[in-house]
Amino acid sequence: MLLLDGRLDTLRAELRTVRAAQWRRLYEQCDWYRGQTPPAEHPTASITYFGPAAANLALAYRLTGRRGYLEECWRWISACAAYPHWGKAHMPDHDLDAGWLLHGLSLAYSWLGDDLDAERRELLRKKLELQGGRLWEYVRENKGTWWTDAYWQNHNWICWTGLAAAGYALGRDDWTAAARANLETVLSALPADGSDSEGVVYWRYGVPWLAVHADLVQHAEGDDLFKGCDFLRNTVFWRLHQSAGGTFEENIDHGDCHDRRSGHSVALYYRLAAAYADPAAQWLGGLVAGTHFWREAYASGVRPGVMPEAYLELLWYDPQIPERAPGAQTPATAYFPDLGQISARTGWDASATVVSFKSAPGGGHRAWEEGERLRRESGWDAASAGHHYPDAGAFVIASRGAFLAVDEGYSNRKRAAHHNLVLVDGQGWADEDRYHVYQGIPYERRPRLRDVLADGGFAHATSETACMFPADLGVTRLDRTLAVTPLGRVVVLDLLAARAPRAWTFVLHADWPAEALGDDSYLLASGPAQARLTRLAPQEVRAAQGPTAVEANPTSSTPSLRIDKTLQTLSVTTDRRPEAAFLHVVECGDAFEPAPAAAERLEAAEGWAVRVGRGADEETVLLAPLTRRIDAAGVRAQAAAVILSGGRTAVVGARAVEVDGRRLLDTADPVTRVMA
Repeated sequence: MLLLDGRLDTLRAELRTVRAAQWRRLYEQCDWYRGQTPPAEHPTASITYFGPAAANLALAYRLTGRRGYLEECWRWISACAAYPHWGKAHMPDHDLDAGWLLHGLSLAYSWLGDDLDAERRELLRKKLELQGGRLWEYVRENKGTWWTDAYWQNHNWICWTGLAAAGYALGRDDWTAAARANLETVLSALPADGSDSEGVVYWRYGVPWLAVHADLVQHAEGDDLFKGCDFLRNTVFWRLHQSAGGTFEENIDHGDCHDRRSGHSVALYYRLAAAYADPAAQWLGGLVAGTHFWREAYASGVRPGVMPEAYLELLWYDPQIPERAPGAQTPATAYFPDLGQISARTGWDASATVVSFKSAPGGGHRAWEEGERLRRESGWDAASAGHHYPDAGAFVIASRGAFLAVDEGYSNRKRAAHHNLVLVDGQGWADEDRYHVYQGIPYERRPRLRDVLADGGFAHATSETACMFPADLGVTRLDRTLAVTPLGRVVVLDLLAARAPRAWTFVLHADWPAEALGDDSYLLASGPAQARLTRLAPQEVRAAQGPTAVEANPTSSTPSLRIDKTLQTLSVTTDRRPEAAFLHVVECGDAFEPAPAAAERLEAAEGWAVRVGRGADEETVLLAPLTRRIDAAGVRAQAAAVILSGGRTAVVGARAVEVDGRRLLDTADPVTRVMA
């Protein structure tokens, strides 16, 4: 039996001991199914939930032998088996509904075995053959289009996994061989750093299917595809860094994140913990299962959601893996090069300040490059940019579990103006204001991240996005440098240039309107946290605030579903000029204490100099991303950046550094590191 061979006796023996919590969630989920009525006719909305319903009930029967579970399982199977097609509103028989149901019903077919009477078993077999055959024909007839070869897309992962499960259950070696070949291509094409360009919510929705498929291969063919996949090995570390605070309930919402509470799959954490002996993944699974489970189940917008994964959670939990929470030994700063993302946090506790900054082409660098190669060689649209955004150069800031500078999360008409970016004459990127903002644009039009430091609590990077704007604007430079200090201060320097005078607009979004403090500063407040946003350059600007409405439909299978979100937007605009520079500082604090003091711009013979705090809390950030020459605050350097904090010095792209007359560095090759 798929996934169960040789394990049933062990699993049964552990249901009252080490798997008691997982067993409880399984039978609670089965009880929930017992109280529902599957629709007699195919609804307009998605029917993906039928797949895990069949799998959960079939596993409960296999473990207990109780006839009631078998009959309940058949009630759900017979309902969807009677539907002439799987999927109604979007690509019937050829997309997610078909993938989900093929997987779940194939497991049920395997697990129920000959305990199904001959008539029922034959009916189910014929339905699996019919639906599997329809999906197989779609694959064969649509090579290189949509999900068939969209290796970085969850539709690819789900549909191929469904076909594989049906192939294993029915003995269709052609299906399983093709599905495995696709999976191996996917696992080798995904970024080794574990990042996911679709964002945390779609990571949570899609990546479990990679684990499901690899698990099927391991049990059916005896080959371990986990072992050689760096993406799966490292993706929990990326997920940890996408947590907004020390409670790990909410997530940083870059990408397609229709809400901030849809970020967890207990089953996935347990499978990756078992595959890589990863104590952090084991701990995260236990935290969500024990503390956040019901919040994730009912507040999450991902469907079917965490509860229907009960069967996988029970099967995948390995009680031998120890747990270890993130702590002093877990890096508080991280760089994910494929996604062009730096993450910095002041710690892993609930009071931590968290900053995320990213700049990369749609899908990340690997998908961008490989997608272009496949387009040129085969004419395929393999990169599939549906879940990618015009957000290169954008940042998100959270503190004490509250969001202070936010992302839009999800939209159908995607615009740079929905992100914390700079606009030119009020305009965003070329070819935006559509769903597929990267589709069809030149390969050379790709944003980049340079001068990256992410170590020891220091973070620094510069994004380059001038190429993303319409050619008639003549933008020659739109470079954003973002630096984060160990105490969580954020310095943002935008250096801007065009061939003709332009009005430049700095845009910042928040959940709540900002409060003007009257000294070129604004107070950003949300729940237990607040932050002072101080503008240090330029002085002559026009500031405005107002709501920004964002609309989205996150699933084509349910056209009527609509998500509305309102961002509170602060915009700061210069007069028309060919060159401009914005210099902003964000300092976070407790909402019940006085607002943090305003940052101070220091005189500089060369470069840009900022001081934040006083005394033991004083930190100095010196930036020169273009000239790479700094002369300010007792520092002389040939460097892109020098950051001073608590007796430590971090340098970026440095050849020579002198602090208060003391020579710290003199080298021919540029150095980026934290120094004593």
